[in-house]
Amino acid sequence: PRVCVVGSGPAGFYTAQHILKHHGGALVDIYEKLPVPFGLVRFGVAPDHPEVKNVINTFTQTARSERCAYYGNVTVGRDVTVPELQQAYHAVVLSYGAEDNRVLGIPGENLPGVYSARAFVGWYNGLPENRDLKPDLSCETALILGHGNVALDIARILLSPLQLLRKTDITDSSLAALACSKVKRVWLVGRRGPLQVAFTIKELREMINLPGARAVLDPAYFTGLESAVKDASRPRKRLTELMIKTALEKPVEMQAAAAAGAAAPREWGLKFQRSPQEVLPSADGRRARGIRMALTRLEGSGDSAKAIPTGDVEELECGLVLSSIGYRSLPLDPAVPFDSQRGVIPNSSGRVEGVPGLYCSGWVKRGPTGVIITTMNDSFDTAQSVLEDLQGGVLDISPSREGFGLVESILRSRGVRPVSFSDWEKIDAAEVARGKAAGKPREKIVDPAEMLQIIGH
Repeated sequence: PRVCVVGSGPAGFYTAQHILKHHGGALVDIYEKLPVPFGLVRFGVAPDHPEVKNVINTFTQTARSERCAYYGNVTVGRDVTVPELQQAYHAVVLSYGAEDNRVLGIPGENLPGVYSARAFVGWYNGLPENRDLKPDLSCETALILGHGNVALDIARILLSPLQLLRKTDITDSSLAALACSKVKRVWLVGRRGPLQVAFTIKELREMINLPGARAVLDPAYFTGLESAVKDASRPRKRLTELMIKTALEKPVEMQAAAAAGAAAPREWGLKFQRSPQEVLPSADGRRARGIRMALTRLEGSGDSAKAIPTGDVEELECGLVLSSIGYRSLPLDPAVPFDSQRGVIPNSSGRVEGVPGLYCSGWVKRGPTGVIITTMNDSFDTAQSVLEDLQGGVLDISPSREGFGLVESILRSRGVRPVSFSDWEKIDAAEVARGKAAGKPREKIVDPAEMLQIIGH
């Protein structure tokens, strides 16, 4: 059987890995729109979290298998359509992730100084489409809307000492911009309370321990929370206890600094029960100068609690607004059903509804939540559906399919030249060599034209 996977992030690679491991004869081709593989492992994981990127080693082993091939620089839906892939393969799995962000839908969100978290993360991680972002870091206060791990990542990158970032694979141009940054205060704002934050304890602890930055948490939000969290799950309980401890205890060195009249050079804090209403423009209307927020009260408890506006509002001065309220998948091809309300492909265990032989895995299957391990399990689940359908004869593999042979002639007729995995390894070697010269693990190449030049395309 010939199987094709669209997207080379964790979802795509884990799907391919599972099929190759559990079917001794399957051939899997992975298509990717960028010349370079690995999706959010390369472009989403924070530069100061190199250990999370170790999965790349596993993905590389999968790509090097003789039954697997990688074709980068191919945009499915444009260079080749999904129906064309279905003619070339017995099964097609869509694992292309979430390449857009949810919008706030408030006045002023398009003012200069307002950025989506997705674009900002893409900028410091070298995602080609965000390489020219040039965020304005000339203000002292930044405000991040959202209480997830991505919001904490951004806060950490904005406040990290440069000597820590210099040793990472953060891009050269964003490092230069951060070196001139005036940002010294970052607020993370959420509509709900401390019991509903979406980040994990590991990320919070890292933020609390960030050198040269102090945490500012209003004790009012945390008093009496110990009893409320008694019946919560263990991770939620530990996370809340850490916030309570940080809010209610003044560390010794802070008291000493306060006594000496020294201000912490940088600070960050969590604000709760505030919902953005409008980004306020500067006097000349040219950029963001602050944000107006509706104060909310919570109805219900736990994860299902709803934030209801109280009618009161508050304004906060900030010259940089980052919206971290979630990523969003986009439809890929008119031939594929898509639920634009939920931003997913309607499916059951990864089988696309009403289209036999078509599957999906990862964020486009279940929505943009979870970490790499969640995506792994989800992808194995889809791969299992493919294997069951092959075994149960649901997928007819009697007609032989040409696989890449057919796709190659389609691509050639459209002037598209795919990039192979060994091509990527040349780009990889060039990045590692450039990084070595600068004392970094790698210096990412951010221009696709330059990537193609390196491999002589």
